[in-house]
Amino acid sequence: MSMDFIKERLTVYGQLMRIDKPIGTLLLLWPTLWALWIASAGQPDWQLLLIFTLGTFLMRSAGCVINDFADRHIDMHVARTKQRPFARGAVSSKEALLLAALLALLSLLLILPLNRLTLLLSLPAVFLAASYPFTKRFFPLPQAYLGLAFGFGIPMAFAAVTGDVPLLAWLLFLAKALWTIGYDTAYAMTDKPDDLKIGIKTSAITFGDHDVRAVMLCHAAFIALMTGIGHSLDLGWPYYLSLLLSVLLIGRQYLDIRHRDRALCFKAFLDNNRVGAVIFAGLVLAYCLR
Repeated sequence: MSMDFIKERLTVYGQLMRIDKPIGTLLLLWPTLWALWIASAGQPDWQLLLIFTLGTFLMRSAGCVINDFADRHIDMHVARTKQRPFARGAVSSKEALLLAALLALLSLLLILPLNRLTLLLSLPAVFLAASYPFTKRFFPLPQAYLGLAFGFGIPMAFAAVTGDVPLLAWLLFLAKALWTIGYDTAYAMTDKPDDLKIGIKTSAITFGDHDVRAVMLCHAAFIALMTGIGHSLDLGWPYYLSLLLSVLLIGRQYLDIRHRDRALCFKAFLDNNRVGAVIFAGLVLAYCLR
């Protein structure tokens, strides 16, 4: 087995895992970090930070591999995805499934030292992540399902820190789910013409002409919940400033998606990384100033 062959396979596996496109990992990571900071009152354990950061990367990577496996007969018909490994015939189903299993196993090994509740919560988290790609065949709002899958790092973080999952954690989980529906509907708007042709179901299609309004309503509900969470925790001005900045960033996204230009809708999706980062910065500063 030559080094060139090994390098080529690693490159293909990296593409399957979306290592070159970290936006998904970041959108998963920011809410997990919010949860760790809130659960620990601004003083998270560095080992938990490392475990959840690596775990987020591994589970997102596994989810991407499963997604490409599920869409292996579809991606070649979508302009944005026709160069993915399955679409161009660069990887086999067996390779992809083995890679996904390895990534899931590594993520499990990471959390084995944590408490029993965290381990139990990992079961629905893995199920949701693995089953999400298949919901696009029959469920009219797969983005809502993705919101649940993307949010399970929140109750797991609370469980790992406190041994409990309080109501506040579930409110943060709901806020994250609404945020996910908002930004992933904008993402789905980029593929809407192709998805209509091949029969894939997405929230962008289900919402129809109300897609832009639905995106903004989800963002508004997200900000409202995050405001309530800040009030219940008695967080200081840096947190509320971060929410104000987030509102401005989301307002910019509205300008991008209102005409449904595919490139601008994709840009709006990417810009949610800034929202997550700004809120995290506000949280950290608010706890530092206590």
